[in-house]
Amino acid sequence: MELRQLKYFVHVARTLNFSEAAKDLCVTQSTLSQQIKQLECELGTQLLIRSSHKVSLTEAGELLLPRAINTIHDAAQCVEIVSDLNSIATGTLNIGVTYSFSPILTESVLTFMKLYPGVKLNIFYKTMEELMEMLSRRDVDFVLAFRPSVPIPGVESHILFQNCLSAIVSPNHPLASKDKVSLSEIVRYDLALPARGLQSRNAIEPLLRSFPSLRVRIELNEVNILLKLIRSSMLVTVLAEATLHNETGIKAVPIDIPDNEMSGCVHTLKDSWRKRSMQEFVKILSESMAVRARQNAWI
Repeated sequence: MELRQLKYFVHVARTLNFSEAAKDLCVTQSTLSQQIKQLECELGTQLLIRSSHKVSLTEAGELLLPRAINTIHDAAQCVEIVSDLNSIATGTLNIGVTYSFSPILTESVLTFMKLYPGVKLNIFYKTMEELMEMLSRRDVDFVLAFRPSVPIPGVESHILFQNCLSAIVSPNHPLASKDKVSLSEIVRYDLALPARGLQSRNAIEPLLRSFPSLRVRIELNEVNILLKLIRSSMLVTVLAEATLHNETGIKAVPIDIPDNEMSGCVHTLKDSWRKRSMQEFVKILSESMAVRARQNAWI
């Protein structure tokens, strides 16, 4: 059994498409098919069910998949551990980031790239649910996101800073002059809400159920466009205050609700080995102006 064969199997198992997997792996479809057949012969069982229309996993394939993923990760980790003993001169760092968390990241990314030009950064912007799935598969080394309301099994959440859920409005909106605002005041206006699945929406959703007559005019999963709409209208949205980092022409008004805290966190798998490049990136992030300005802002 070769590591390459396991990698090929995992890629087909994830895509359930030989053509797509071959393209991603930069090999011919016949080569991919041949390598997986060799793996099946060695194991003495069929791993994939192939038809003209679809590919699916056999029971043996389902059983092998998580173990194959762990084997590939362990092999890659062996190389990284040895490399880390020497320096952070080369390698790859995979970071998952939620949309709301992304504005505070720019400063740290630029600093890290300047200090470690040989390390390639892969940054994935997705919802919390999608990023946690990627973390469980070890597709990312860590996730930057606000702490979920319910702890996630197998995941450690290390707090970087405290933040608060806020009503986001243009400077000439009636709510902009307030020091804080209640939910009953917010729902009097037309709303532009982050889409379901985004962390700020998950945080506010249970509270909004008390107001059956909401005037939700639009829902978006793209924070930058959402902020542009707020700037040029009288709409109100709800986001973490940190989302407005380096943004102008817009104001965050804290929402007056109990326990209004959104802790910015670094999420890692429990008991997982941490790359030196990850440790250095988190150190740079924790010392950045964007994070330091918020470390005690809402405590």
